Amino acid sequence: MVKQGTQIDTDFALDIVKDGTEQTVTFSELLDRPTIVSVYMRNNTSGCDKQNKSLADQADWFDEREYNLVAVSKDSCGSHKNYAEKLDINYILASDPEYKFAEATDSIVDKQMFGNEYQAPSRSAYVIGTDGTVQAIIEKVNTNDHAEELKEVIKNL
Repeated sequence: MVKQGTQIDTDFALDIVKDGTEQTVTFSELLDRPTIVSVYMRNNTSGCDKQNKSLADQADWFDEREYNLVAVSKDSCGSHKNYAEKLDINYILASDPEYKFAEATDSIVDKQMFGNEYQAPSRSAYVIGTDGTVQAIIEKVNTNDHAEELKEVIKNL
């Protein structure tokens, strides 16, 4: 996993849903102010719903402090549109089926489900500055209290 203080590669494209609209952007375009990137596995699953609902409930707090919120999963933008409506999400949802963000942060890990081993991004969160420098990392997200743990990180920066 990338270390705090490291400048990551931000020159990769992501499909995103922002304000109900699909678009393709380079990751660097999302860094118009410090940005929190929360990585989750899949829409409409218990832990991921809790993680995103926590962020959705506190999104204004982060916006007032001039932080962007971006949640990244492998889901399609079509799925993200429905998910944003379901959970009342007003921040950016990014589709990353090729794990480009995970590659940039060196956060692809070995996982196991139903006896099958595979590699996928870790459920983690990053605070990234406008120049692509990682300012803080939460290596293992608390799905129930994700917004609160991020607020503590922001307060301590």
